[in-house]
Amino acid sequence: MTDLLYSEEEEALRAAVRDLLTDHCDAPGVIARTESGTPHDRAAWKALADGMGLAGLLVPEEHGGQGASHREAAVVLEELGRAVAPVPYLTSAVVATEALLACDDAELLGQLASGRTIGALAVGLHTAPGAAPRTVRLENGTLHGELTAVADAAVADVLLVPADDGGLYAVTADAVTVTVTPQVSLDLTRPLATVTLAGAAGRRVGDAGPAVRRALRAAAGLLASEQLGVAEWALTETVRYLKERKQFNRPVGGFQALKHRLAQLWLEVVNLRAAARAAADALASGEDTDLTVAVAQAYATPVAVRATEEAVQLHGGIGMTWEHPAHLYLKRAKADSIAYGTAGAHREALAGLADLQAP
Repeated sequence: MTDLLYSEEEEALRAAVRDLLTDHCDAPGVIARTESGTPHDRAAWKALADGMGLAGLLVPEEHGGQGASHREAAVVLEELGRAVAPVPYLTSAVVATEALLACDDAELLGQLASGRTIGALAVGLHTAPGAAPRTVRLENGTLHGELTAVADAAVADVLLVPADDGGLYAVTADAVTVTVTPQVSLDLTRPLATVTLAGAAGRRVGDAGPAVRRALRAAAGLLASEQLGVAEWALTETVRYLKERKQFNRPVGGFQALKHRLAQLWLEVVNLRAAARAAADALASGEDTDLTVAVAQAYATPVAVRATEEAVQLHGGIGMTWEHPAHLYLKRAKADSIAYGTAGAHREALAGLADLQAP
């Protein structure tokens, strides 16, 4: 029987990551970064990648990685979600890495595992597992075209670009034939960009079809863990605030109507934890992966959004201010609600997988 409880090693990993993020990703610092032209926190990424070796968690040891499983990566993403850390962990250490694992490109895997090279799969953040990604043209050995809504492309060193010949090409992001244009995005901690290729040289690393499918499936499954971290922060901080805030000379949290709302939210977050853990375990074991990932994403999105909406509302006036971090979590939850497929898309996929098609 599958054990979804956290192991001692996973709890130790959580504690280490949380301590690091406490030092590098405090709320005022993250808000300040969203106001600057450089939202990505390079120092936090260096500490995660170089200091702890987390960029290579999913990379086999023979390629310079840690040889860990998706369960450990899920724990890291829970903590990154709890801190809304502006680092490209999901896009580089999970999505780009999974694509390269499908292609078995040892050279690039080693570079991404070190953390000194950041990768990004040049597929729109909204693309669901199984959906056909947008491609660029391969003409005379070079790549031409435009790809939109690519997450963390602005900080990537290498872009993995699907082409119309069915190949996946590694392209140097700072080449003169590559233009990365920032897009306005709701989530300021995970910026999007348009990638324009005008005769860019690329090295074919494998077939785009299986690589993109594997990468997006892992992204959707582990995104649930990030959403869990976001929802847990919203619930924890809201409970803490309502214990301190007083009206009529008594804590607001003692009002029965609010206690009922928080109790219902707690149940939903507990269920989200089970769904997220099941998805991470399925990715690690390879059993019922598509089904379990679809269940996790179908459930995670509405819970994360509702938890952050409740946090903003129940914090009252302070929750509406720019200085309070609640808006960062609400924006991350809303952006995650369309990342790697909407809840509706995953419910539709789930119906087909479970043979529960509507009449």
